Amino acid sequence: MGVRKFKIAGIQTGPIAKSATRAQTVERLVGLLKKAADSGAVLAVFPEMSLTPFFPKWYIESQEEVDSYFEKGDISTGVCKPLFEAAAKYSIGFYLGYCELTNDGHHYNSAILVDNLGQVVHKYRKVHLPGFLEPSEGVQFQQLEKRYFEYGDQGFQAYRANPDWIDATIGMLICNDRRWPESWRTYALQGMDLMLIGYNSIANGKGLFGDAEDAKLRQYHSDLAVKSNAYFNSCFAVSVGKCGNEEGQDLIGGSLIVDPNGLAKVQSKVLDDDVIVTEIDLDETLNGKTKMFDFARHRRPEFYRRLVDQKGSIETRYSN
Repeated sequence: MGVRKFKIAGIQTGPIAKSATRAQTVERLVGLLKKAADSGAVLAVFPEMSLTPFFPKWYIESQEEVDSYFEKGDISTGVCKPLFEAAAKYSIGFYLGYCELTNDGHHYNSAILVDNLGQVVHKYRKVHLPGFLEPSEGVQFQQLEKRYFEYGDQGFQAYRANPDWIDATIGMLICNDRRWPESWRTYALQGMDLMLIGYNSIANGKGLFGDAEDAKLRQYHSDLAVKSNAYFNSCFAVSVGKCGNEEGQDLIGGSLIVDPNGLAKVQSKVLDDDVIVTEIDLDETLNGKTKMFDFARHRRPEFYRRLVDQKGSIETRYSN
């Protein structure tokens, strides 16, 4: 048996200014990573798009400008190298959300998992892209992820960490993915006991979705998605956001670490840089995995065919 009990950190960040250089942002993240390590954490989770503003809020015609928000090729070299050096120096792994431009020209909303030796060991590309392909008229802040990114092409592949670091089977999601139970269950069917999530979520739906969703409701929904799915899949979850007023648009915070009962062990209360740390024991996932959510004993996949055969909702009426 490897390391099942350890400290884990959520590294929430305040807004990233459009004027901030990548080097300045990386320096800021290195400082927060060191703070997490100094607190005893061996793994930390950064938000979605940790290196840049959430640029899909803008309609950008120039592809060159769009590409300026992306990291091309090997992210562990160049301007981002200090993050990987810090991971090795302080013996702390991390999840980092960023915009990935592959060498053959593909654009993804991605996250990497780096181990405590500073090595990239896993990558995830966002599957559930929200928003629209075309801009909405008369709206100050857009949601154009479907325009700027391609759908992730790697699915939901769990990662088995080195047990001498953390004896965990890890799932990774990005923002909107956390709202889709199918994502969590696919990982759980691989034995996942720790989910890592980064997000950038607006604090209200004004403009795109009317006035029905205020910051309080959106925070509740964000928390609910993580708490309920952690319970349904008997896992720990670390969900971390970029927050505050970023170039005029408000983003929710509320980064939290949740246990397998769906209870928050710790949650950020500020809308700025914040490091939340708690100790988790992955053996606490075993109660759910061997009782209520013992999939091998209780699941009935023969009746779930509609989940994969059908995409949209279709009204069906039955008669006796």
